[in-house]
Amino acid sequence: MRIGVLAARTGLTTKTIRFYEDSGLLPAPPRTPGGYRDYPDTAVTRLAFVRDAQRAGLTLAEIRSVLVLRDEGHAPCSHLTGLIHEHLADIERRMADLAATREALRGLADRAATTDPAACTADDICTIVTPAGP
Repeated sequence: MRIGVLAARTGLTTKTIRFYEDSGLLPAPPRTPGGYRDYPDTAVTRLAFVRDAQRAGLTLAEIRSVLVLRDEGHAPCSHLTGLIHEHLADIERRMADLAATREALRGLADRAATTDPAACTADDICTIVTPAGP
């Protein structure tokens, strides 16, 4: 199938498909006698995998590593499972960091509500963030 048909079937742009091809995510297809790309039907499934893996947070390099295993005839499930767990752990860390930041900001908001700007001295930058010493 030509690239325009593949784009329509996958919901991707032709530019994205060419990028994936250049990035090694999609094998270069054979060419027609007229020089047009002639993608096999399997390209639809492969591009759906790439799209779904990106939505799950995998990087293009990680997706490529999964596809290389598959292309070499190996089931990539164990490798992909490891990547999924790494991403979950990263998200859990980031969520914990965000929760700590939220609590710090809540504390600053509480302090801001009771801070009198007139009480700041010329030596202070802002006592909401850095309270004045004793």
